[in-house]
Formats: sequence, structure tokens, C-alpha cells
Amino acid sequence: MPGLYLTAIVAATAGVMACDARWKLALWHQPARTGILLGGGWLFLLAWDIVGIATGVFVRGSGPWFVGVDIAPHLPIEELGFLAFLTYLALVLFAVFERVIGVRSADSDGGDR
Repeated sequence: MPGLYLTAIVAATAGVMACDARWKLALWHQPARTGILLGGGWLFLLAWDIVGIATGVFVRGSGPWFVGVDIAPHLPIEELGFLAFLTYLALVLFAVFERVIGVRSADSDGGDR
């Protein structure tokens, strides 16, 4: 089923975006900062992939779930979306952990005693 992998990436990104919008964690909290970090993280991971491909560490797998469009040898179009998803997920999870630690830190400071 061509496109299944890309569809899964888009669906997962939509889920993370829904959580982000609900609790204003990253993009809905600081859109400019999040955009800069998303772009920088995506570029870093893309460069990492390119080095991995050039050295023969990363190769394109085969399967019926890919769209079939390659940006470069061994770099399917789905990889661009996956790298963006991975970066966005990391930013959202960082914000979650930052809030949890902040709440726990405030609770351990004595709270309302």
C-alpha cells in the first residue's frame, strides 16, 4: 500500500500537534523559537543522514509502504517528514519534562505550608 509510511508520519505529527496545542508546549507556546529549533534540528538530522548515506551506513530499504520518490539516492521523501516529526517530538517532550520537573520542584520547595 504505497504511502502508508508517509500517512503514519503525518498522523503521528498531527497527534503530537494536538497535544502541543492543548497544553501549549512548543509551537503554540513560542512559535518563533520552535520554528527556529525545528529548522535547525531538521537540517542537522538531514546532514547526519547525508553523511550516513555517503559512508554506506544508511541505505534505503524496500517495501510497498513507501511512495517511491527519492530526493537523492537512498533518501526517500518520507525521510524528510520523519526528520521533522522526530525534531518536533523531541521539542514537545522536552517541554513536557521541563514542566513536570518545574511542578515537582515547586512542590518540593514547601508549597503552601
